[in-house]
Amino acid sequence: MLGREVVRSLRTMGEEVVALSRADLDVTDVDASRQLLKGNDVIINASAWTAVDDAERAEAAAFSVNAIGARNLAAAASSTGARLVHVSTDYVFDGRARDPYAEAAPTAPRSAYGRTKLAGEWAVAATCPDHLIVRTAWLYGDGRCFPRTIARLLGQRETVSVVEDQHGQPTWTRDVGDLLVRLVVAGAPSGVYHGTASGRGTWRDLAQEVARSIGADPERVLPTTSDNFPTPAERPAWSVLGHRALLASGIEPIPDWRERWRLAAGEVLALSEA
Repeated sequence: MLGREVVRSLRTMGEEVVALSRADLDVTDVDASRQLLKGNDVIINASAWTAVDDAERAEAAAFSVNAIGARNLAAAASSTGARLVHVSTDYVFDGRARDPYAEAAPTAPRSAYGRTKLAGEWAVAATCPDHLIVRTAWLYGDGRCFPRTIARLLGQRETVSVVEDQHGQPTWTRDVGDLLVRLVVAGAPSGVYHGTASGRGTWRDLAQEVARSIGADPERVLPTTSDNFPTPAERPAWSVLGHRALLASGIEPIPDWRERWRLAAGEVLALSEA
């Protein structure tokens, strides 16, 4: 979802973009990474092992992509003098806060996915001095995503139960793609940034917004807790990220998630019907 939006944003600006799929480049191959990425001035890493539950059973495989792959791209960027933009996640935190996580807040991942993504952050920072690490969360867009699933279920069932004890910032991939480009164009200082929508809500809040968008009664979305949906990987109960680093660099954060959802809904849900 995210890679396509980055390419869209750059091409809209008239930039020359080389878009590499997994078939084009295995990021775990250091030699291939160095060879294919020569001659580029910015490298944006949207590759990741994002199967959170599978990572609990295959942490070494997830590590090879999320940490070793990130290191390989960082090494390639450093060798060619390119700036590396690396996408990370809220899962690097423990999810137990009650205020938005600052960029420099202590990390304490509670899942294999979070551990491997944090290792990727460390590898990028240690290997490529000219880097931007951008943490994002709760993404939806042109692909398999939560709003499309909810819209489908509401078309099949009278009610849908959705957790309301996980708090975060639903974020449109188009906004993240745009933010990554804005960071590069602005020449933002190297470091860690948070790329999520503003505000906060629960998964049930988002599901109710989806219901409204398709003309369904939002009360058909019933509240439940995470205990009723056990998963191999622990989901953070708090995924609200602060945006002070963006503001300090003169870059506007993504606006409130409800505002952005209302703009995105028609396109995202129309895609779900295609």
